Amino acid sequence: MRGDGLRVCSKVCMATNKPCDKKECRHFINYASEFNCVLITVFMNGSLTLRQTAERLGISFARVKQIEMKALSKMKKSDLAD
Repeated sequence: MRGDGLRVCSKVCMATNKPCDKKECRHFINYASEFNCVLITVFMNGSLTLRQTAERLGISFARVKQIEMKALSKMKKSDLAD
């Protein structure tokens, strides 16, 4: 990764206009219009709303909100939020 936040494989996907097929990659997301890569998603769109995140993950907005609240709670308990 360099200044743009993309990995070499992400750049290859964008250059060849082909979605990633490496489902074992921690950055894989099943969203072919953004090359199945969360790094490309952020590069193309910037920050996403919870609704946009839900759409890309194929889960409900309410579930994304639950996950967000749990993560924030964990951060607060470990003093990572400051």
